[in-house]
Amino acid sequence: MSTVTLGQAIPEFSAESTQGPIHSADLLGQAYVLYFYPRDNTPGCTTQAQNFRDLLDEFTAAGIKIIGVSRDSMSSHERFATKQELPFALISDPDENLCELFGVMKLKNMYGKQVRGIERSTFLINAKGELVQEWRGLRVPGHVDQVLETARAL
Repeated sequence: MSTVTLGQAIPEFSAESTQGPIHSADLLGQAYVLYFYPRDNTPGCTTQAQNFRDLLDEFTAAGIKIIGVSRDSMSSHERFATKQELPFALISDPDENLCELFGVMKLKNMYGKQVRGIERSTFLINAKGELVQEWRGLRVPGHVDQVLETARAL
């Protein structure tokens, strides 16, 4: 169950990332995108990460920080970030604390079996730490452009 609500402040969190610890309190004063993805080095997740990477200068110009989140290990994230030349932080959430906070864990069908996994989702948080937009169960094509357009309107 998600504890984040549109228009409300994001509950405090802290997590390990490829760029060191991230604490929500340290992000106040900076708008940011938290994007949750199922797994490093899979086709859709790689394309999504590349799209954020390729538009990073435009997000930065709009005053938006990008942070990716999955349940993968730090070593997996580091390999993925190096291979894809990702200049933004990837949070490792193996205990699903952040995933649960944002309500992105869902039952999914994989090869005819029900498995629990991350529903691809993106959250836009303003400089006051309030959730201003969310996209859940999204498709990768065109998504990052839509996030950028919304972010520019902040």
